Amino acid sequence: MATTATGAPQHTRRDFMMIATGAVGAVGVGAVAWPFVSSLAPDAQTVAAGAPVEVDLAPVSPGQIVKVFWRGKLIFVRNRTEQEIKAAQDVNVASLPDPQPDSSRVKEGHPNILVVYGNCTHLGCVPLGNEGPYHGWFCPCHGSVFDTSGRVRAGPAPINLPIPPYTFVSDTKIRIGEESNAAPKAAHA
Repeated sequence: MATTATGAPQHTRRDFMMIATGAVGAVGVGAVAWPFVSSLAPDAQTVAAGAPVEVDLAPVSPGQIVKVFWRGKLIFVRNRTEQEIKAAQDVNVASLPDPQPDSSRVKEGHPNILVVYGNCTHLGCVPLGNEGPYHGWFCPCHGSVFDTSGRVRAGPAPINLPIPPYTFVSDTKIRIGEESNAAPKAAHA
């Protein structure tokens, strides 16, 4: 009886063809799947919509309110006058429906610049600027009144106009959508 010693397995042409077919199949599946997988990523417009927005404050005169959009939401940027700042600071905070001092609604060193979301906190209407008894904002739809610090003073609005995340890039430029690295202030007193 003759015995053959086999040290290593013999690779046949069939083994090579199976491996080659499998590799070509894997590449083909990857090529077909790539467009579907890449279509799941957000498009450039969606990515840009969440990007921070820079606002140049140099052309905004005292008492003026400019409107900008960030992430599809209206933002009011107000350059407050000395009288508006004083009126906002002299309020008895305990008398407010949503007590919050003016100093916690502006960035330190920049009391003249107020940045708030531009929708009434009652039902989302857009209030009119420099209106109402406090010369802040007045919502003509349901009668909510906000002062020059964006705090609710009268009407059905339950809370103050919210403050979006923003930081000062320079004394004349802010970036909305990016918070500064400084420690956050307390939201309410």
